[in-house]
Amino acid sequence: MQIRFKFHPEKAVEAASLFLKLHGKPMSYLGLLKLLYMADRIALERLEQPITGDRYVSMNYGPVLSRVYDLIKGLDVADAKDLWSRYIFSRDPRYKISANYTVSLREYPGDDELSEAEVKIIEQVYAKYGYIDPFDLAETTHLFPEWVNPYGSAIPISVEEVLKNVGKTDEDIERIREEFEREDYLDWVLNG
Repeated sequence: MQIRFKFHPEKAVEAASLFLKLHGKPMSYLGLLKLLYMADRIALERLEQPITGDRYVSMNYGPVLSRVYDLIKGLDVADAKDLWSRYIFSRDPRYKISANYTVSLREYPGDDELSEAEVKIIEQVYAKYGYIDPFDLAETTHLFPEWVNPYGSAIPISVEEVLKNVGKTDEDIERIREEFEREDYLDWVLNG
């Protein structure tokens, strides 16, 4: 069974909002998507689970959190469109990602859904990459081994690929998979 963490819209909104709060002004779509991917990748390395639970895809400008990208474009994902738009404003979603198209913080939702370790990861990623040009950030993410040039398409990136590329052994990945399956089963039993 492939590891597919559950998407957490609340955490995705809080993580995006925290990046925007740290930035203090509107941020390009591209920059926000790169920072969120980097934070999820580091969380997989350190915490063995992502912050958002989103699915990853290789796109022309590097790896992307697919559901967050859809929310930025104004699509409803996991009934999260209203939550996203309550806190984050996306400029006209009909346009393609570009450094000229931005997202901005409407209202800060707080970080109650994020752990202290997740907040620290977001702050560290922002401190290191937050002021870098979005296209330079995209080039940086092209260096991640899991990114494959999709030539105008989108290619899924598995959690296992990311885990392997951040240094997890096959044994680590199998243990993470077993923990995921137990938690997934427990969630199914409790929530149907």
